[in-house]
Amino acid sequence: MSRSPSDTDWRRLGHAVAGRVRRPGEAGFREASVPFNKRFAGVTPAGVVSVKNAADVRIAIEWARETGVDVVARSGGHSYAGHSVNTGLVIDLSAMNTVSANGSTGLVTAEGGARMADVHAAIQPHEMAFALGNGASVGLSGLTLGGGCGATSRVLGLTADALVATTMVTADGRLLHCDATTNADLFWACRGGGGGNFGINVSFTYQATPVTGCASYLLLWDRADAPKVFSVLQEIVRQAPDELATRIGVSSAGGSALVVSAIGQYLGPAKELRELLDPVLSVAKPIRMDIADRTYWQAQDDMRHETAEGAFAVRTNIVTRPLPDEAIATLLSSIDRLPASGNPDGGGAALFSWGGAINRMGATETAFAHRNAMFLLSMDTSWAENDEPAVVDANLRWLAELGNEMSPYVTDGAFQNFIDPDLADWRTAYYGVNYPRLKEIKKRVDPDGVFTFAQSIGS
Repeated sequence: MSRSPSDTDWRRLGHAVAGRVRRPGEAGFREASVPFNKRFAGVTPAGVVSVKNAADVRIAIEWARETGVDVVARSGGHSYAGHSVNTGLVIDLSAMNTVSANGSTGLVTAEGGARMADVHAAIQPHEMAFALGNGASVGLSGLTLGGGCGATSRVLGLTADALVATTMVTADGRLLHCDATTNADLFWACRGGGGGNFGINVSFTYQATPVTGCASYLLLWDRADAPKVFSVLQEIVRQAPDELATRIGVSSAGGSALVVSAIGQYLGPAKELRELLDPVLSVAKPIRMDIADRTYWQAQDDMRHETAEGAFAVRTNIVTRPLPDEAIATLLSSIDRLPASGNPDGGGAALFSWGGAINRMGATETAFAHRNAMFLLSMDTSWAENDEPAVVDANLRWLAELGNEMSPYVTDGAFQNFIDPDLADWRTAYYGVNYPRLKEIKKRVDPDGVFTFAQSIGS
């Protein structure tokens, strides 16, 4: 449990850093500390230090150790489980958001507080990219440390796969450079070992590749076509070249009828994309269809997606083969019964196409162990902050039941970027065969458990 430093302690921290310390009630405090997932809106830090540089990060960690205050880092702040906020000290890296790109070498270097919008702005003039998330406000740090996937991952691999070096401040205040030859174990752990476990990453360097023209698509169908759409689209993905990415989704909100969707991109011309999609277009006519050639950057805009506002919960599983008809029927039947709530975003499920370059790395080459997936299955529900406890309970119970109903058709693996506070066997689910090595690295680099939260390595 976090201790309560004196006002003198807080003033001492404020004088020591180049950045700014904010306490509850002060201007800017809420913006720097409010959880993205309002399920955890009741968690309020004792203070936030908005750092300007790595030296500030080191000072803040040392101060937290001296005063006995729990400490967490906050980059994008998008932790689904609210782990970028605590009741102690939050180290806010949002001001450390500089990104530089070298068009000659393809190297991209970003500070630990950079977000997707910052990265895109830096790499677009050089017409190069690496796999990135689809939300403009998502933090690059958390994305990378959890593995990170995007619409180009079947060709470019994970965000973590593009990482060639990182610099981090450890629990004992050391500033460590990590790459394949220097602090190699720690570098390995930073490629999928999850955010907030081993220190605070203040810099990342990636190897980007040239972008190409592409096509993007958005297809919508009625509920009646859902079984056929899910079945045929899965088979399309199974046979398609890596250049095709798709998100097959079904959602319900506010008592409205289910909407079935497919959204994605193809690193090739729209003519070829239409040919790839023809089996599903033939078996079920969409109520809306948009398939067109795009620049790479237009396609990224088309794929942009922000996670639901308000309070939400997500359950994930790794899928290694197409879901059979009975699994699809189970999924759709459950979403038909989604409880009502005050959040217009509702809930649903989606299959994200994985495989390709993701699976061409071994399970132990990086800390990211999910190297045999065909799809990521993500199931979610949401509610409003002012909903009655019974509404919240009903939605969480629905999600748990859906997860149980789908368990015969999926593996035990779960995606650590979509961290789930209700997941019991998270050690195996997130990290699989890599957990023992991660635990050993954690014990060596943070023996006192300075960076500890509900699902931290070693806890």
